[in-house]
Amino acid sequence: MQLRYNFRVYPSPGQQVALARAFGCARVVFNDGLRARRDAHEQGLPYISDGELSKRVITRAKAMPERAWLGEVSAVVLQQALADLNAAYRNFFASLAGKRKGRKFAPPRYRSRKDNRQAVRFTRNAKFKVLVNGRLRLPKVGDVAVRWSRPLPADPSSVTIVKDAAGRYFASFVVDTGRDEALPPVESAVGIDLGLTHFAVLSDGTKVTAPKFLRRAARKLKRLQQGLARKRKGSANRRKAAMKVARAHARVADARRDWQHKLSTQIIRDNQAVYVEDLCVTGLGRTRLATSVYDAGWASFTAMLEYKAARYGRTFGRVDRFFPSTRMCSACGRISEKKTLDVRSWTCPCGAVHDRDVNAALNVLAAGQAERLNDRRARVGPGSVPAPRREAVTRPDAARTPRCMEGISAPQGEEDAN
Repeated sequence: MQLRYNFRVYPSPGQQVALARAFGCARVVFNDGLRARRDAHEQGLPYISDGELSKRVITRAKAMPERAWLGEVSAVVLQQALADLNAAYRNFFASLAGKRKGRKFAPPRYRSRKDNRQAVRFTRNAKFKVLVNGRLRLPKVGDVAVRWSRPLPADPSSVTIVKDAAGRYFASFVVDTGRDEALPPVESAVGIDLGLTHFAVLSDGTKVTAPKFLRRAARKLKRLQQGLARKRKGSANRRKAAMKVARAHARVADARRDWQHKLSTQIIRDNQAVYVEDLCVTGLGRTRLATSVYDAGWASFTAMLEYKAARYGRTFGRVDRFFPSTRMCSACGRISEKKTLDVRSWTCPCGAVHDRDVNAALNVLAAGQAERLNDRRARVGPGSVPAPRREAVTRPDAARTPRCMEGISAPQGEEDAN
């Protein structure tokens, strides 16, 4: 299993210049390759292969005076930028052909030096190395200081240096772990209903209050964004104000991510199976609740549950988004009419009184377990029911009954006449 470990790095001013040069060279190679393929498509020429494209925008470009500075950075950085372009095209073509599930992929776009995120990747061919003193040695960059929060479980296969919108640098290591990290099995299973008032309601009745990190920081963000709007475009003060806004948003994102990691780890450790509802976050983001929906971060939380379940030997499942978890009675299975968001509890005709969110979590758990049993070819639907006598009766003219009418009983009057 491949895992990614992120650590904060602190390059010196000279190393920041070298990284900025690497970011720029990788961006130029990516844009040159994209431009070459777009020009070939517009002229009706065959699709340029990966090998031919590498010769054009890297090997031959280094010999040209206007691209000679490409040799100042590691060649692996340029090759990986071109590999990203090739992967983007493969994803685009697979999406057009219907071979890739999910939302449709757009064709690759040009990269800009003003993008909020800049990144370059070093593979093992680049001979990067984690030194004994804890520094990260990068080719043509130097030994970069790293703040380690934990040791790597194995030798990394690649490292990506990322500069975010807040001006921070991170080293993202990809590690292949072949060891068994399965947790001891437990008997409990849980269904999770995600919401806004309560971030998560578990089928055992536990309710986790939504922290609302963005709402809590709204006043400070408003003040910083107002200050940014007052600065003249292109000025140094505007760049400083934009950096302050980016840092405030980064603190919100970091707090949300840390909280979700702790909650998802606790849920995975305490339960053998976890089931959630497959919510359409994109659709909910078009409603008046968009700010609250994106502040909750449901998609990132369920992604954490999914990969941690695979890592620690747990079961994870998603219930179809059209499953009526809220309207179904978890006691008798009756489906009631639709309910507005202000209805927090309701009573079923069978006499059961339900908390809206707990009832939904119970239904998600039952549906997830049923789907898992169905994957094992077990019967999850109702059993066979004996047919009524009037439908099973044998008539003298049964042999002359047309095939299209077989299995359809005659009206009661005609049956009695026979």
